[in-house]
Amino acid sequence: MRTLGHPAEKALLVGIELPNQQEPGVTESLEELGELARSAGAAVASHAVQRLQTPTAPFYIGRGKAEELSERCQEGGIHSVIFDDELTPAQSRNLSNVFSRKVLDRTQLILDIFAQRAKTREGKIQIELAQLLYLLPRLTRLWSHLSRQTGGIGTRGPGETQLEVDRRRVQQRIARLHRDLEAVRRSRAVQREGRHRCSWPTLCLVGYTNSGKSTLFNRLTQSEVLVEDKLFATLDPTIRLLQLGGKQRAFLADTVGFIRKLPHDLIDSFRATLEEVKEADLLIHLVDVSDPKVEERIADVRRVLEELDVLGKPSLLVWNKIDRLHGPALLHRLLQRYPGSIGISAWDGSGIEELLSRIGSWSRGRALLFRLRLPVERGDLLARLHREGEPVEVRYRPDGIYVHAWIPAFLQASLAPFILPERGSADSRDASGGTTAGEDGGERPEWAEGFGAAGDSSRNR
Repeated sequence: MRTLGHPAEKALLVGIELPNQQEPGVTESLEELGELARSAGAAVASHAVQRLQTPTAPFYIGRGKAEELSERCQEGGIHSVIFDDELTPAQSRNLSNVFSRKVLDRTQLILDIFAQRAKTREGKIQIELAQLLYLLPRLTRLWSHLSRQTGGIGTRGPGETQLEVDRRRVQQRIARLHRDLEAVRRSRAVQREGRHRCSWPTLCLVGYTNSGKSTLFNRLTQSEVLVEDKLFATLDPTIRLLQLGGKQRAFLADTVGFIRKLPHDLIDSFRATLEEVKEADLLIHLVDVSDPKVEERIADVRRVLEELDVLGKPSLLVWNKIDRLHGPALLHRLLQRYPGSIGISAWDGSGIEELLSRIGSWSRGRALLFRLRLPVERGDLLARLHREGEPVEVRYRPDGIYVHAWIPAFLQASLAPFILPERGSADSRDASGGTTAGEDGGERPEWAEGFGAAGDSSRNR
């Protein structure tokens, strides 16, 4: 697969403007493509925009425009031509013939960056799979120098045979990588099960690439994951424990950034990693507030979340990099437009305390007021309630330990066998002031009366 290499490699960026597009949109997309090219190690020499009704099937930008740009590359000593959309195998082959130099599209460029950044075995597997899925339909082009033009006696060359051999080998390798990724999924499922046993919620940082997720992750968890002012600096997910204050804790996951026109093969390959997003209890959507296209960035991220089928998850919108703003007007307008959002600076720590408070409030809001009867010998459960819940009252009796407590959502399943049945009314009492019978017919001690109904959603905090 052709990639960018030497830092001195000069590149020409090419995009098209369709009737339903606006020039600023095309320009902005090419600017992002330039950032991607620089992240891959290229020097952007120039860019070109072709206005068309629709991309042409053979040459994408048309043969005439391709020949014109080829002359520009010859005069400017340009080594690579990078197109802003994914090219078909035929377009890529035809353009390579016209330009006589390296021709790449946005998908190849992103895959090249990912290949450079992948450090773990998991990341390398996912990148190789995405590259092979991209390469498979383009294998024919790689054998164009062999004799496959016509059929019949005397025209059968080695090309078709070798092509089929290579295609079969690629397909076998893809199948092997899928099996490896399935093993990764099982391993991650075991890890998640271990975290579930700890019963703390999982929070996941999501957002456009280079929005500051890793910087925020480091500040919140006192970690030292890689932070660079580059697109896709983070590929492999990292999970750390986050202290929310008091008895509250959570797992925080840092994930790969999203981008517009993210290749579908890449999303498919990274599903094992992106399962952390699907399994999260709360998504923290981080947005670079200093980005001039801030609302488009939000829409791009939401499109990816929708494709992952997690758009309906609880989320908190966080405006990062407020230290780069020249005044409060923009942030104030965004906070009004998106109620419930919050402004921070992961770089200098502004707003971090409010962010932690907001997350803590969300976590506490998942708690319910329950009445429980614990076995006398289960002092460990009572200790856990004191450690991770909020007991209101505890009474020791011969038949058990009666507890009235706020229980966070992550503890409710563990304590479900000990929750007393819900009564018809939170304030119902026997007229005599003595004991009353629960719905199970068993007597309830007088001290337990007046407790809120077990799991009463009206008592959520």
